[in-house]
Amino acid sequence: MSKKKKEATVEVEEKTAQQTQDTAAPETEQTAPETYVLTAEEMKTARERIESLQREKEETVALLQRNQADFDNYRRRNAAVRTDSLEEGRRECIKSLLPVLDNFDRAMENGSAEDSSWHEGVKLVHRQLLETLQKMGMSEIDTTGKFDPNIHEAVMQEAVDGKESGAIIAVFQKGYRVGDRIIRHSMVKVAE
Repeated sequence: MSKKKKEATVEVEEKTAQQTQDTAAPETEQTAPETYVLTAEEMKTARERIESLQREKEETVALLQRNQADFDNYRRRNAAVRTDSLEEGRRECIKSLLPVLDNFDRAMENGSAEDSSWHEGVKLVHRQLLETLQKMGMSEIDTTGKFDPNIHEAVMQEAVDGKESGAIIAVFQKGYRVGDRIIRHSMVKVAE
């Protein structure tokens, strides 16, 4: 081999070796050491920071739990208010329709035999209204038996032979309830 060829081969080998070292060098520089040595002050600062972050996390978790509980309470309260409002609306609707029901009762009592088709029509409308109100939860207050001041309103008293004191003699106006709540008390005449 000639001298020039040997020098060119040596230069190529040196360049290849240099390139290998150059590519290997950045890998060594980028890797971080596996352990750190901290001074006592750096360790104290790190612990304080960790404790501070831990307290902050606990406060945030507690706040989120309180917010969740508040929202659950709000949802329950809203559901109860909504149910109560619907029930109150139903009672008010029924209460406003009671005079119509009373007028149908009067019309049926005072109907003549001449207008039997009219009388039948009134009975059908009365029955339909009564069934609709019953579907809404309305029921008539029982007026048989003894007077109960919780559900009856005594407007008259009369001494009647054969009836014990406190017995209901006559009903002037029917009373109604929706569930456990009285919409209108029954107006009755009571025996002395």
